[in-house]
Amino acid sequence: MLDPVGGKRESIFGSGYPPPDSASNGSIPDRVYGSVIFQESAGSARDYIGVVDEFALLETLFNNYTNEVANVSTTEVPYTPYVRRPETYIVPILFAAIFIVGVLGNGTLIIVFLRHRAMRNVPNTYILSLALADLLLIVTTVPFTSILYTVDSWPWGSLLCTSSEFIKDVSIGVSVFTLTALSGDRFFAIVDPLRKFHAHGGGRKATRMTITIAVLIWILAIIFAVPAILGSHIRTEKVNKDVTIDFCYPFPGKWGPEYARGIVLGKFLAYYAVPLCIIAIFYALIARHLIHSAKHVPGETQGTVRQVKARRKVAVTVLAFVVIFGICFLPSHLFMLWFYYNPNSQEDYNHFWHVLRIVGFCLSFANSCANPVALYCVSGAFRKHFNRYLLCEGSSRARRRRGDNLGPRDTSMTSTMSRRYPSKRIGTHSVRV
Repeated sequence: MLDPVGGKRESIFGSGYPPPDSASNGSIPDRVYGSVIFQESAGSARDYIGVVDEFALLETLFNNYTNEVANVSTTEVPYTPYVRRPETYIVPILFAAIFIVGVLGNGTLIIVFLRHRAMRNVPNTYILSLALADLLLIVTTVPFTSILYTVDSWPWGSLLCTSSEFIKDVSIGVSVFTLTALSGDRFFAIVDPLRKFHAHGGGRKATRMTITIAVLIWILAIIFAVPAILGSHIRTEKVNKDVTIDFCYPFPGKWGPEYARGIVLGKFLAYYAVPLCIIAIFYALIARHLIHSAKHVPGETQGTVRQVKARRKVAVTVLAFVVIFGICFLPSHLFMLWFYYNPNSQEDYNHFWHVLRIVGFCLSFANSCANPVALYCVSGAFRKHFNRYLLCEGSSRARRRRGDNLGPRDTSMTSTMSRRYPSKRIGTHSVRV
């Protein structure tokens, strides 16, 4: 984007993304190669400006190269080798941890659901869909994204470029929409479980309804990811006379800059703002109901005191999921909106925005491995199964015996306290529907 006053131009693209076509007028505009931002202006050149994340290829800036490009210097763009960039070493280490925790955690969730009939209930069906989406994102995206911080050029070809971007958007969509559906299920299960039970026609119909909703969520996510199939392609750019780089690039130049801005805004609304508002409303109502009902539990027996504490714990737990979701996705969306819609964003780009972008990139992927960790902390049923499969806890006979003794009341992420108080269960109606 050209500064109308100073004649300077500065472009920011994700790792492996080239700037739009610049063959007109025989000039070379500012460029970004790998994950490093470069800037050129008339009569001068400046090297490193900042690092750009790789969370989504659609999260890039598509600048409109106008006739003002003639004001840009035609000198070669400075190039910083990857070995001199700190993100080359930091990001792969973080991604390795995300990959290991995400595969083990989400993989264990899927195995537990498939192998243990008692775990197959309404909320856990949504959790299974969420785990599948997270695992798909981690397996198909993390290895390719992390390697872009360690190599100069996209090595995987056009087919994997398109498919990886498509799968990435599908996975993110499924994760966000499933979390929203799960919040609605939690609301009706805890606040008004009888209405939910009768509205769905009983347990089996409720399970079929849940599966139908989960399938519709995947279909909706696939539809939302169609632009990734249509736009992603490989482009080749020459950095200087010695270096040529291939890029997996999401925006065809003929679609113009408004398309990119629309994608950024659309992703913010569809994948963050709207779902977060819905989730926040549901969980706020859940917390209000649990706290209010806990204050009106009759009697002062030890059991009722524990029940009050259990309800408050559930209220805090469900709100914690909202906080995790908001924290993980806020930085990346905040940066993209700021950079796209702030006319002075390139002049204002500094170390704060640089760090925010990298942190947002890492947190967005970390969210895919955060849910199993959270469930391990709050769900006794999942924690037991997790320990059995990954820590080899107990003998095979003990595993089978304890697995057979797990009743439905011990299978919901919000029913960890229900076995102690079968007559006053907290949020366990959803397990039976």
